[in-house]
Amino acid sequence: MTAVEFLFIDRMSNTPSATDVLTRTRDWLDKVVIGLNLCPFAKAVQTKDQIRFVVSNATAPEQLLHELEQEMRLLAESDPTAIDTTLLIHPQVLNDFLDYNDFLDVADALLEELELDGVLQVASFHPDYRFAGTHADDIANCTNRSPWPILHLLREDSVARAVAAFPDAATIYERNIATLRTLGSDGWRALMPGVSNASDTPDKLNDH
Repeated sequence: MTAVEFLFIDRMSNTPSATDVLTRTRDWLDKVVIGLNLCPFAKAVQTKDQIRFVVSNATAPEQLLHELEQEMRLLAESDPTAIDTTLLIHPQVLNDFLDYNDFLDVADALLEELELDGVLQVASFHPDYRFAGTHADDIANCTNRSPWPILHLLREDSVARAVAAFPDAATIYERNIATLRTLGSDGWRALMPGVSNASDTPDKLNDH
């Protein structure tokens, strides 16, 4: 089973091709998640080619939910040495962050319905990601900002092993914010052109 799957987007539309989406996502993973060491566990699964990338062609939340269910089932049933984690990238749906944020509750409910809560978890990345209590242009939000909306499926066992092996895992969040503040807005724009450090999202924000 390949760790990369393309669900091709219609080239007659104005949306980017799945190849373009995947290229920018990989670039973000290399430069931000791994390059800035925001996730100390990411490099190992990337090096072992254990990340499954899926570029969704969903244009409605209902379609995305169906694909999410498929990916949850597939990850749960797969050999972890082949697929340890999945990035479901969905460039055509849930581009509004508040809609995306609401969908995370639906994703968690789906895990429970499939009896996979405690087996898998969903992490969140979005171009306009904003933590509750932060200003729109707070550089700290960039820890979870990506070129496209992403639902990241992780195995609970893998997360637990990684945390156990990493000293002071509880400090990762604070360290990441310090890293972004040191980088600054100019550094972020140079690193990830097109992924803003500002957002128009209102103050009702992410508590996931």
